Amino acid sequence: MTKIAILVFLEVSALIGLGGCQRGSASTEPSTHPPANATAPLDSIELEPAMLAQIKIERVQRKNWPRVLTATGKVQLNEDQTARILAPLAGQALELNARIGDRVSKDQALFSIKSREVAALVTDCLQGQRDEDLAQKTYNMTKDLFEHQAASKIALQQAEADLTKAKAQVARAEESLRVLGLDPQQVLATSGVRALVPVRSPISGIVMERNLTQGQFVQGDSTPLITVADLSTVWVLVDVFEQDIHLVHPGQRVQVTATAYPDRHFTAQVDRISDRVDPDSRTLKVRLLVSNPGLLLKPEMFITASVTVSETTPGVTVPSTALFTEGDRSYAFVAVGERRFVRREVHATPAGEGRMRVTSGLSPGDPVVSDGTLLLQLKQQEQLQN
Repeated sequence: MTKIAILVFLEVSALIGLGGCQRGSASTEPSTHPPANATAPLDSIELEPAMLAQIKIERVQRKNWPRVLTATGKVQLNEDQTARILAPLAGQALELNARIGDRVSKDQALFSIKSREVAALVTDCLQGQRDEDLAQKTYNMTKDLFEHQAASKIALQQAEADLTKAKAQVARAEESLRVLGLDPQQVLATSGVRALVPVRSPISGIVMERNLTQGQFVQGDSTPLITVADLSTVWVLVDVFEQDIHLVHPGQRVQVTATAYPDRHFTAQVDRISDRVDPDSRTLKVRLLVSNPGLLLKPEMFITASVTVSETTPGVTVPSTALFTEGDRSYAFVAVGERRFVRREVHATPAGEGRMRVTSGLSPGDPVVSDGTLLLQLKQQEQLQN
């Protein structure tokens, strides 16, 4: 009996130990099957049948596309068509006739300056004119006397020298007035009552900046008071990575789009390539000369420049409408059933003609949503909230 009892006890203990090991093993290895109450992944959206009419699906295509180099930048004034207008001399600014945004013509007076220097020049011009008249009369009289042997040749030569000197003084005074933008004949006709210096625009264009108020005292230095720019063409500065700079050359045609006008294309060409590499970004500045019909492009606008740099190469493309961004990432919705769609992260670059070249995330033949992504995004937000 004792041996039988011991054997039964050992068998029961072994069974209990085996059961415990099995339970321990089950608790340390995760199950590969989802629980019965598991929900669909958050990146998966299912639409009601009535909503499917708002969704358009297009297959991912593999097609030959030209290699396009893209770069971003900002619009800047074309400095070759920009005038920064200074005060020609110190004085008080009057007759201010230019506001920011005004269109002005070449030689249009923008403001005038009243100055003591101008008054002195006008006085010199008037006095020189009187001295010239007197010297002319003296010369005529002396010449007449000399011809009648009533004056010496030395007296005639002195009268002639005085007349020449008076004419030179008048010429210098008139030239000083012309340098300041004054018409000597007009000044003499008005006896110099106003003696204002008109400051004119050297080009036709738009007033972009004004650092001047009516009655302000200005210095005749290098501080620009008014900036006028012709916006028929503008500059765009873009950053091109050093490994791509060999693909760019002056005169190359470029297509430019602006964030403000995504459906509008502007023609441009490479105007200048910087000789310096930015040590932090490893990029070079490339200046584009852009035609600006309608003067739509404004300074500081963000733009994207695209240039075809090689022959066509095969690539996977989707419509640009198929992609949407969240933060700094791009996504697309792919149909995985009659009413179910999943979100996939996609890496892509512009391919032109309203399409994006996919570098990862999609494969040829994948059914992507090309129209209706906003509806799926809203549906996904509802799913997250629930």
